[in-house]
Amino acid sequence: QLQLAESGGGSVQPGGSLRLSCAASGFNLRYYAIGWFRQAPGKEREGVGCISSSGATTYAGAVKGRFTISRDGAKSTVYLQMNSLKPEDTGIYYCAADATLGSPFCFITASPYDHWGQGTPVTVSS
Repeated sequence: QLQLAESGGGSVQPGGSLRLSCAASGFNLRYYAIGWFRQAPGKEREGVGCISSSGATTYAGAVKGRFTISRDGAKSTVYLQMNSLKPEDTGIYYCAADATLGSPFCFITASPYDHWGQGTPVTVSS
């Protein structure tokens, strides 16, 4: 069984920082491409960024320069470090795994991802 669990969400003021975690069970996610997505109330789910099995990262333009994705293979965990947060960053954040073992690429569209976590809420407000 391949399962993902997000954690670290919460409330923060604009300009603040937050680090989200995506922990895998049943597999080691260092061999998979992992994507981060978010969904604001009343809006469609959108891609935030991703990290490939090789460690290469891709980010959406809205978060580039503010968010950083990293991986700790020993802990089978991927992190999303969010800095300079804005109110428009508010939403439920999800991580997802591409089941293709050793995928050298990653995408910030939802279609390649097979396994999803339950999500963790992030609220940015003053």
